[in-house]
Amino acid sequence: MAEVRTRFAPSPTGFLHLGGARTALFNWALARKEKGKFILRIEDTDVARSTEEAVEVILDSLKWLGLYWDEGPYFQSKRLEIYRQYALLLQEKGLAYECFCTPEELEERRQKTMAQGENWRYDRKCWNLKEEEKEKLRQEGRKSVLRFYIPPGETTFIDMLRGEVHFQNEELDDFVIMKSDGMPTYNFACVVDDALMKISHVIRGDDHISNTPRQVLLYQALGFPLPQFAHIPMILGKDKTRLSKRHGSPSVTYYRDQGYLPEALFNYLARLSWASGEEEKEIFSREEIVERFSIENVTKHAAVFDLDKLNWMNSVYIRQADNKYLCSILEEILVRKGRIKPEEITSAHREYWEKVIDLMKERIKYLAQLEEEASYFFTEEVEFDPPAFEQVLGGEEVEEILKDCEEMLSQIEDFRAPILEEAVREMAEKRGVKAAKFIHPLRVAVSGKKVGPGLFELLEVLGKEKVIKRIQRAKNLIKEPRFPQNSGGE
Repeated sequence: MAEVRTRFAPSPTGFLHLGGARTALFNWALARKEKGKFILRIEDTDVARSTEEAVEVILDSLKWLGLYWDEGPYFQSKRLEIYRQYALLLQEKGLAYECFCTPEELEERRQKTMAQGENWRYDRKCWNLKEEEKEKLRQEGRKSVLRFYIPPGETTFIDMLRGEVHFQNEELDDFVIMKSDGMPTYNFACVVDDALMKISHVIRGDDHISNTPRQVLLYQALGFPLPQFAHIPMILGKDKTRLSKRHGSPSVTYYRDQGYLPEALFNYLARLSWASGEEEKEIFSREEIVERFSIENVTKHAAVFDLDKLNWMNSVYIRQADNKYLCSILEEILVRKGRIKPEEITSAHREYWEKVIDLMKERIKYLAQLEEEASYFFTEEVEFDPPAFEQVLGGEEVEEILKDCEEMLSQIEDFRAPILEEAVREMAEKRGVKAAKFIHPLRVAVSGKKVGPGLFELLEVLGKEKVIKRIQRAKNLIKEPRFPQNSGGE
């Protein structure tokens, strides 16, 4: 069998969408399984919308997911002469022709056709123009595009998921292959590149299936062998509409920045529309996915993006991950959120963050949740939840309770959770009250919240100095006539 060569060919007009990432993953997985090559091509011929920043975002997202390519990235903008040569070849063979119709003229004729209840396709007004007529139009300042001539008949291709697919050529119009600015269109550049790069399998979203008969005709016109096609289903939201921000961000970058692990997102994307044959199994290593992957096991129906399931899967990976690895991700989040500057980070910071992670990793679904819901680990002054402050610290004797806690905790040298718990419970027993009488005010004083991880483990992680300062601040705020305004920040 000839070498399997797959490709991923994004347009650099924004972030890498989850659908694009899954397409890249399927192409990568097939190439790895078959010991082939995975090629990266950047389709940047849309000059107005393509940006270098978007290229970097796409490359970074692929690297983050571990989808490293074997060749490329190739940039279509640097291959323009190749497209011109093949366009000229089609023109010389009488399979492509210049069209001088303006957008306004085309729209006027389209509206007229539609008003008559007929479907519009290009009416071949410029087909068979004589050379003197073309020259006259050029002298008038008209610019031309190059259109591909659609022959009569039917176009058929094999889809690896759907079997034999048929299109009547009369449903297609003579589409543009070269624009007036000299840039190739998607269908034309795609065919030339896939053929010259010897792509054996074209795996892409099923929104491209209507492009395929046009591309098949171009392959045939240029004498190129056809690759194998597989059009994988779209990813939809739970409401069965196209994935968008209302379903959870569609961007790979968003999930990276929120502290999702690349292994988890890779696993989750692989399971969207791909049946492993082990339906009870959800967690797969990268190696297992490659070993089991096949296009034949990709379903035809649309996949549904389920943020709850992704969160569950990510939480599994977090619990299994090394704390130092998680700390490196948390560090990036804290820097990005402005909690700390990179140059301020010390080994003591990292040691502390690892303790936070060790305490919280069973409770979180993504690492940014630590900063979002447990900011008290990363600030000097606690930001109090108003209900927690009013209900727990607003009661009688609370100031006295906090004073007792401060005195007791100040005397403890070995600030470990078991010792702290024993001391609090012993103090409660001496006072003849339940331990909760001390535990609840103490929790709110040091964290600003009514719920969280185990209190004594929390006190240990925060450390004696910070705990005492927070108790003192809470005591002072209790004396204020109303709930304090949060200062936030460091």
